[in-house]
Amino acid sequence: MEPMMKSLAAAVPGLSGLAGAGAAPLLPSAAGGVQEPAPFSDLLTDAVGEVNRLEEQATTAVTGLMTGTGVDVHQAMIATQKASMAFELTLAVRNKAVQAYQSVMGMQF
Repeated sequence: MEPMMKSLAAAVPGLSGLAGAGAAPLLPSAAGGVQEPAPFSDLLTDAVGEVNRLEEQATTAVTGLMTGTGVDVHQAMIATQKASMAFELTLAVRNKAVQAYQSVMGMQF
């Protein structure tokens, strides 16, 4: 995994499943067998929800900074950078998905 992707995945836990390369490992189940990993659509939905949550936190932090309700400048900056990095990672995943779709559609059988 690229260093930037590692730092983005570390900053946004919900997106770490999307940033990894290769197939997701099988998860152990309570019955002792293996459980199938979550579908990609669930991972994507969770990741977009996490990005939205980080954006809301950043908005709240900036609003608190502007109104003087006890939010420090560094807290607001960290929140906005987390939201920005999460959005950039989500955008990169979307671009790769579109690129893969276009590649598949361009194949001749």
